[in-house]
Amino acid sequence: MLTTDAVGGVWTYSLELAAALAEQADTMTFLAVLGPSPNAGQLSRAAAIPGLQLVETGLPLDWTAADEATLRTTGTALAELAARADADLVQLHAPALAAADFPAPVVTVVHSCVATWWAAMREESLPDDFAWRTALAREGLRHSDLLVAPTRAFAAAVRQAYGLAQAPLAVPNGRTAAVAAAPSDGACFCLTAGRLWDEGKNVTAFDAAAALSATPFRAAGPLVGPNGAMVQLSAAASLGLIPEDRLAELLAERPIFVSPSRYEPFGLSVLEAAQAGCPLVLSSIPTFHELWTDAALFADSPHEIAAAVDRLAADPVERRRLGESARRRAARFTPEATGHAMLGHYRDLLGRERKVAA
Repeated sequence: MLTTDAVGGVWTYSLELAAALAEQADTMTFLAVLGPSPNAGQLSRAAAIPGLQLVETGLPLDWTAADEATLRTTGTALAELAARADADLVQLHAPALAAADFPAPVVTVVHSCVATWWAAMREESLPDDFAWRTALAREGLRHSDLLVAPTRAFAAAVRQAYGLAQAPLAVPNGRTAAVAAAPSDGACFCLTAGRLWDEGKNVTAFDAAAALSATPFRAAGPLVGPNGAMVQLSAAASLGLIPEDRLAELLAERPIFVSPSRYEPFGLSVLEAAQAGCPLVLSSIPTFHELWTDAALFADSPHEIAAAVDRLAADPVERRRLGESARRRAARFTPEATGHAMLGHYRDLLGRERKVAA
């Protein structure tokens, strides 16, 4: 059984993993969706994966649950669901969910969490609303049989935030590249994409850079989140939430792709841009240095971002060179590689469980 949500990159990760597992090991995946319902496009993608059974649980996300009791009830409901599905293994996408008593070994993949988000974004102590979520996540991490994170940098952040004896294992995310299209000869522009409402994405720096740049800036993604968080753009053009195929068309034009994130455990949107051959301008955070050093430019302040974008906009040769570097690096991060690594960990874990049972 695999848990997910339809809000951001976790959904993409879950479908890519389920498809890879079905191909490599003929695995049947019971996909339990928390939070808002998937849209029609998301449901269509899920229906195309062999052996995938999807259930919308109606349960709240770990970061939108009203209180600790509600989140504990969510974990218990998922444990009961795993029992009814007769799951051999349970993979959870949020550590707080693992605090329940599951009937099978539990793999917790920490895609993000409030404690590491807060550490990256704030200097003061955790507020009460974050403190109880962090305490429950810590309990879940210690109940889990195996911990995984998408990068070594984020694994180290998780270890520090929760005082773990060991960091989670690092298994990079993978993404199926969109069908290649001939790059457009249109005017150069700059693009960012993702959950724009999330303060960690730092779209305010992108918008401020747009006001300083001679290059058009466009932002794809929702401006309002399911938790009520929101952001407004004044200089960059907002494209709103667009379908995956439309985003792929934009990336095929090989714009300068900017991610000014202050908090990013992996960054699927950056990977998608790199697969399309877009030149990358990224914030100077540990995750991006781990994944994209020598294949991207790094800039943090709005002035630095605007300068890097305008320099690339004026130099098509350098744009192509940098985009090709990003494309070659992106070839490392495939669903097949993620599935192969996770299958190895599953088999090791189930092997240990069998030995204990014997």
